Amino acid sequence: MPTFFSHLECSVPCGAGPFDPRQRHQTCTCGAPLLARYDLTAARRWPKSSLAGRDTSLWRYQEILPLFESDNGVDPPVSLGEGWTPLLRTRRLGKALGLDRLYVKDESANPTGTVRARGMATAATRALHLGARVLTMATAGSGAPAMAAYASRGGLDARVFMPRDARRPFVKECELAGAVVTLVDGPATSAVAHASDRVATSGWYHVTAFHEPYRLEGEKTLGYELAEQCGWQLPDWIGCPVGEGTAVVGLWKAFAEMAALGWIDPVRRPRLVCVQAAGCAPLVRAFGAGAEKAVAWDRPQTIADDLRIPDTSGDALALRAIRESGGVATAVGDAEMIAGVKECGQTEGLSASPGTGAVVHALRVLASEGQIKPQEIVVVLNTGSATRYLDVLAGS
Repeated sequence: MPTFFSHLECSVPCGAGPFDPRQRHQTCTCGAPLLARYDLTAARRWPKSSLAGRDTSLWRYQEILPLFESDNGVDPPVSLGEGWTPLLRTRRLGKALGLDRLYVKDESANPTGTVRARGMATAATRALHLGARVLTMATAGSGAPAMAAYASRGGLDARVFMPRDARRPFVKECELAGAVVTLVDGPATSAVAHASDRVATSGWYHVTAFHEPYRLEGEKTLGYELAEQCGWQLPDWIGCPVGEGTAVVGLWKAFAEMAALGWIDPVRRPRLVCVQAAGCAPLVRAFGAGAEKAVAWDRPQTIADDLRIPDTSGDALALRAIRESGGVATAVGDAEMIAGVKECGQTEGLSASPGTGAVVHALRVLASEGQIKPQEIVVVLNTGSATRYLDVLAGS
């Protein structure tokens, strides 16, 4: 099967590039994130009917993923079986929210129990084939154990930088997979600075969100899966917890690619509901102000480590995706998050992340205000499980 991966380009764009993906590139020379691009004209000969019977993982879409062909075949992926997670009809939860056609895309079914498995699979794959030997990243949340797991799977070393107050389960999971964890004073941005300094001096491959082009490619497969699981008729709304922004940017990239392939209606696309924590909502604030970029959030505070991201290099891309979709950005408090997590469990038996709990509350508000109509099809992205937060839930 051919692959259509062709080049990398600046997300701004600034005039630099295009860049050769057979060489190692982290970000554009201007500092902006790089995006993987494909020969979508040639790819139009690739019919979606060819997906029937394929392996049920994200690699079923290998033609539109960052892989190359050689005499030995297509680059073998670093994989733990990620992707093709359940899309569940949630009638009781929908009834509670006033939504007749509510679904949950349950990413807790991924390896490492999180949506981040998708991006780490593609990032580790490309890094391995580019000759990297050490992966590094900085985060407060579930991306760290996912990276550690995929580094181990690919035979790579892992170096993780986390805020000192990161949840212990995240730290221990990284160590269980063999990663070396360094705890850093300050917020996630301080950890990013430490990781970036080490990359500059050591040659490690940096997989913090938007510091390389390939994590986004794994998370964009969410969009391909949703389209396929919905019979190529996309939902009206997608509710997504947003910290670094890779999921919303990946979804929007997938919809653009599928439209170019002729697989979906080029006009009708889902509206994105971006949900952040009230104690750390830089994108929500920027969206409300009509800004193209976000200002870093001072003193971020929330129980949801994945949402405790005061600044992200993908801010402009995330804001663009939300606006182009005709979507909304809103913030939710920790108490409402916890209530939403419990509601997912008590109505549907779902183990949901605090960010997903925040989405549940946001959708209830939007439905009550009439912004989302009862008959519209709504998908909630459950980015991970509740298991790492059982101490918080038990005490609430």
